Amino acid sequence: MGAQPLKRVGLAHDPFPGAILDSLSEAVIVADGNGLVHYANLSAEQFFGVGRARLVGHQLGEFMPQDTPLFSLLEQVLASGGAVAENGVTLTSPRLGSRFCALRLAPIVESDGLVSISLVEQSIARNIDRQMSHRSAARSVSALAAMLAHEVKNPLSGIRGAAQLLEQSVPDSERELTGLICEETDRIVALVDRMEAFADGRPIERGPVNIHQILNHVRRLSENGFGRSARFIETYDPSLPEVFGNRDQLIQVFLNLVKNACEVPGDGEREIELSTAYRHGLRLALPGQQARVNLPLVVSVRDNGRGVSDEIRGHLFDAFVTNKPTGTGLGLALVAKIVNDHGGAIEYNSEPGRTLFRVMLPLQMQVAP
Repeated sequence: MGAQPLKRVGLAHDPFPGAILDSLSEAVIVADGNGLVHYANLSAEQFFGVGRARLVGHQLGEFMPQDTPLFSLLEQVLASGGAVAENGVTLTSPRLGSRFCALRLAPIVESDGLVSISLVEQSIARNIDRQMSHRSAARSVSALAAMLAHEVKNPLSGIRGAAQLLEQSVPDSERELTGLICEETDRIVALVDRMEAFADGRPIERGPVNIHQILNHVRRLSENGFGRSARFIETYDPSLPEVFGNRDQLIQVFLNLVKNACEVPGDGEREIELSTAYRHGLRLALPGQQARVNLPLVVSVRDNGRGVSDEIRGHLFDAFVTNKPTGTGLGLALVAKIVNDHGGAIEYNSEPGRTLFRVMLPLQMQVAP
């Protein structure tokens, strides 16, 4: 089913080139002028969401539309014999969703018309750059939470106590007002209590965590509560090693993401997909340290709702930003803080009918100098 790719590109007799290509973080494929795939590395499997055997010997047109810029660039390389590069290309298909990529194409010498194609997903780099702004937002909320806890909760308890005393002496017709004072005071205290989670600056206790056990726990909680009417799909890589994290906090992260996915407006049956994968090459500095960690473990939460509105796309992880009528806007801000505290990263892609949050986490004991 197609040519034997490794022989034609000179990789068959030396295992090193193939091993080197598999270690790259960018997706690399080799295709001919007809769009037939002759080689794909491990990152290409992750990029296209299928195994290597499903890629090699098949047409690129099976994975993306023919009007995608990639095909015109392929024709340009074959016609000119030179390499081409293009940044900011959006690849869109039902299988890929919408990917914002940089493309690099170059002819392979003495290969009978084969072209190497490198696809680098720029949305990751673009969103990783936002991690510092997420951390800054979290620090701002932390300072506000500490101030509120000190300056607001004590007076609120006095107001509630005074309202309870008044309730004993006012006519029955006015007790509704004292009850309203108590109810609203309790609501403000609950909001401040939620914000106090941001003010906890103690180092988190981390250890080996099975991410699939966490996701199964989150799914069970969801199916018995806010997600009882949703259909859950699990796409897990069973070979994943353990995450270096805090079990309770990671449950909080994915419970928030699944809750948002269940509650976002949409048409028809709500579908939530939980997936895990291994991605090579992504590294990020730990908060407050000079060490860097590999972040190869990717946990994704996808829903088929209407997507994130344009008004809040650029501020989705900021505190008090929400498009839910009854939301406080603290859920995703807390998610960003917990992920950052784990030395991880979070990104999202959203369009009508498909919103995908990706959380990238370190392996157990994978800290590198």
